[in-house]
Amino acid sequence: MNQVMKRNEVAAEHRWNLEDLFPNQEAWNKEYQEVLTKLKDVAEFQGKLTSPGAIKSCFELEDTISLHTERLYVYANMKHHEDMADPTYQALSDKSKKLSVEVNEATSFISPEILSLSDEQLQKLVASPELSFYKRTLDEMIRQKQHVLSKNEEALLAQVGNMSQAPETIFGMLNNADLKFPKVKNEQGEEVELTHGRYIQFLESRDRNVRKNAFQAVYDTYGKQKNTIAATLAANVTKNIFYSKVRKHPSTLERALYGDNIDKSVYTSLIDAVHESLPLMHRYMELRRKLLKVDELHMYDLFAPLVDEFKMDITYEQAKATVKESLKPLGEDYLNILQEGFDKGWIDIYENEGKRSGAYSWGAYGTHPYVLLNHKDNLNSMFTLTHEMGHALHSYLSDTNQPYRYAQYTIFLAEVASTLNEALLMDYMLKKSTDPKEKMYLLTYYMDQFRTTVFRQTMFAEFEKIIHEKAEQGETLTPQLLSEVYYGLNKLYYGDKMVVDQAIEMEWARIPHFYNSFYVYKYATGFSAATSFSKQILEEGAPAVERYLGFLKSGGSDYSINILKRAGVDMSSPEPIKQAMSVFKNLLEQMESLAK
Repeated sequence: MNQVMKRNEVAAEHRWNLEDLFPNQEAWNKEYQEVLTKLKDVAEFQGKLTSPGAIKSCFELEDTISLHTERLYVYANMKHHEDMADPTYQALSDKSKKLSVEVNEATSFISPEILSLSDEQLQKLVASPELSFYKRTLDEMIRQKQHVLSKNEEALLAQVGNMSQAPETIFGMLNNADLKFPKVKNEQGEEVELTHGRYIQFLESRDRNVRKNAFQAVYDTYGKQKNTIAATLAANVTKNIFYSKVRKHPSTLERALYGDNIDKSVYTSLIDAVHESLPLMHRYMELRRKLLKVDELHMYDLFAPLVDEFKMDITYEQAKATVKESLKPLGEDYLNILQEGFDKGWIDIYENEGKRSGAYSWGAYGTHPYVLLNHKDNLNSMFTLTHEMGHALHSYLSDTNQPYRYAQYTIFLAEVASTLNEALLMDYMLKKSTDPKEKMYLLTYYMDQFRTTVFRQTMFAEFEKIIHEKAEQGETLTPQLLSEVYYGLNKLYYGDKMVVDQAIEMEWARIPHFYNSFYVYKYATGFSAATSFSKQILEEGAPAVERYLGFLKSGGSDYSINILKRAGVDMSSPEPIKQAMSVFKNLLEQMESLAK
């Protein structure tokens, strides 16, 4: 299949079946009109949300509108993703986006109006039998109330919202449009322009000079812009401090964690537990040096391949069979749903002309989930398949066990199910592998996931914490200060066994995530929670599986931390990170013995 197919050439069994959402365009149009009609009904409730009866009716209508809008939006956009050049579905996608905005505007009065009631009235609502189903919604509104301002202040803050985007927008423009990197020589000695996309390819080169020159060129380029980028990042921190003060939070970190109702201790215990495990990271760096056969390991050697390219050709059929086999520890019920996903049109498998790149799992409540893939016959695609099916089964089990209002799980939980599937697949492949080269290839793949997802993201999280605390104490975030903090963290995380090149002190200047503050820690906690689950499932069997399936069925019916805790993973303690680190240690020992 060298030629990319057109959409109409894709075999029916390789496409997802969107007819399960809407049988045809007429059905979509009909539902669209129904939503517009119902939006007029919502307005009737304005100024009347004081009694349990009125609030219940309003919430029920809000749920109906929201569910239908979600269905319309998901269908229109998934049709658009089949072939993004098709103007019919470009238009339908735009139409669904506009509808979402209209719905948000039309329902935006509900929360503020209920919160304008006195504390005594609110407590009566929470205790009302008529509103027992909505108790969690009301409790959450009341929890947020102390941070909601008066109507006029909220209106003013909404207008400030556009300005608050400025640091991220400016950084995006500078980083993606204005920054020009020099040319560097590739393996063949040809001069090639360095870009963001090519940088990682250069770092993965087998030629050390190529890696070194690309590394130096990138950080020299950022170094020339350090004053502008430091000012932009400092402006973002100032914005966060402004919002945390206005919304009456004790600190920027606590404000960022408040939405998910996560205690500061979750963030700090992640950092502490990773610090404890840094000797393992340092050992891995030493092993990396030995395997690369270099006298000193440098920062530009971190992505260099440790083993010769090990080609694994895995067809889609083989990938499905292997994934299913690897997920056997999760029990019959789980496997039956997985099989249904494989057989019943959940998955859009291969690339076609105009199809959206990448992969995702998506869907709307009331219909099974969908998975978009662009499958290639390799190891990476097999991991993508199990990852996305992890998301899909999480959604399926949440949707079938929770009412619409409480089915949606948070971002804090989102990567757990997908990463757990990957952990089980990796465990299965390592146990099955008899070829030392294949085993080393798999171990390297997994170890680098640990390094980039747990260690590196925790280092980023610690950097964010330090610079916000310094700014909160009145220090100015100069380029020198940012570089000093960042360089110090690299020394700490990578250890004395390797050369922490001075140029790495400018890396803070190229991380877009720093403009979405205090977000990256979720990668590390999600990965650790999944690794902890997989360890419990493989060691304990049935009781651990039962707890885990309970987690998958919980959706958003409680706060994320409580849902995980009930399932046996307490993210407010260092235990899950320690369990993940014991897995890391075991992998490291396997690698060390293979390297002898």
